[in-house]
Amino acid sequence: MDSEENHDTAYISTTNACKLCKPLGACLAFRGVEGAVPFLHGSQGCATYMRRYIISHFREPMDIASSSLGEKQAVYGGGPNLKQGLSNVMKKYGARLIGVATTCLTETIGDDVPGIVREFRQEAQGEEPAPAEIVTVSTPSYSGTHMEGFHAAAKALVKQLAEPGEPTDAINLLPGLVSPADIRYLKEILEDFGLPGIILPDISETLDGPAQLDYEKIPAGGTPLASIKAMGRSRATLECGRSLLGQETAGRWLETRFGVPRYALGMPIGLQETDRFFKVLEETSGRAIPSLHALERGRLLDAYVDGHKYLFNQRAVVYGEEDLVVGLTSFLAEIGVQPVLCASGGKSGHFQEAIAEVTGEIAPEPPLVMEGADFYEIAAAAEGLAPDLIIGHSKGYKMAQTLQTPLIRVGFPIHDRFGGQRLLHLGYRGAQQLFDRLVNAVLEKKQQDSAVGYGYL
Repeated sequence: MDSEENHDTAYISTTNACKLCKPLGACLAFRGVEGAVPFLHGSQGCATYMRRYIISHFREPMDIASSSLGEKQAVYGGGPNLKQGLSNVMKKYGARLIGVATTCLTETIGDDVPGIVREFRQEAQGEEPAPAEIVTVSTPSYSGTHMEGFHAAAKALVKQLAEPGEPTDAINLLPGLVSPADIRYLKEILEDFGLPGIILPDISETLDGPAQLDYEKIPAGGTPLASIKAMGRSRATLECGRSLLGQETAGRWLETRFGVPRYALGMPIGLQETDRFFKVLEETSGRAIPSLHALERGRLLDAYVDGHKYLFNQRAVVYGEEDLVVGLTSFLAEIGVQPVLCASGGKSGHFQEAIAEVTGEIAPEPPLVMEGADFYEIAAAAEGLAPDLIIGHSKGYKMAQTLQTPLIRVGFPIHDRFGGQRLLHLGYRGAQQLFDRLVNAVLEKKQQDSAVGYGYL
């Protein structure tokens, strides 16, 4: 075999993945449900790792129950451990819902989790306390990313809980994985339009709550179970995520099963994508955009004009979850920043298409798009593109340090800065904050690189 053939067939390892594991995403989604406890059917190590990872970003307690499988269960099956674990969570936590996500181990040994749960329900009939709602989802890490686990859990919640009945005026909003601050802002927008909303999941309080005198086993907040059950009776669903094209998502399932109209949108980051989001709200509510938000849009445009001279033709590398990267790329293109590399660890198959849709004729040249990438590959590509800005989460810090390029931290996870859970990304308000951060990063870099320094720009 010649050297070229050997290179083509060589095994390539992943070095610092640009993604997280699938059950972690499911745990984040389950945490956004009222009275819920995420439960991992697998080894204790999985739950410990995910708890620590989530806590370091949100700075909030994060309990994740586990069936704690060992060598014996890996051979004989983990059914007894799962049943015992469910019973313990119900008794000790008083959970109203337990979200059971599988792991690599339990998927590999072939545990029938829905079947085990059915047996548990039959065995628990008549016992106290009454069994909580149990939602199961298949999330082995080897089959996808944390975002796929997040969306799978959201779909499992509506498939296993939503019920038929009389139509309501509520609007279902499925925003994807955004910050607690973003969720609070979305609630404000819906309220200003006079729209009763069901946001799934709602981590605005469960992962960013107030200080408490006593520890709460299950934090207050989250999407009420009654609201999830009513999602099949809502008047419309707004689902954010351009990478979800053609997939059976929670929104698509509600449309197919209950006939709830679905509006497929991009993540509303920047002017262009937020305009689309607000247009749907205007159509759905029958109201014009409220003056508060119209004024925020106007101030954003004014900032675009004022800051254009600093950002025009700056070159940016953007990485992270596919839908977040698509939204950020749309935003960058409209403010005159040239996205030269858009990268993600996801493999939806729609990433490149989505990037092309939001840049269109705005970007002077199409960016390099990398899907299923790790940071070894991203850093190697970025080095030859001479970026002025790097935009993404904390896992890109070493790359930014090596390239001596400012890193604007967005998304999840942010481990090396404080306040990641309070970052605003969405809407006109989020675009304003992102724009200011970008301009200031450019100005700070200019000051640092100046031989004499200057205090007026």
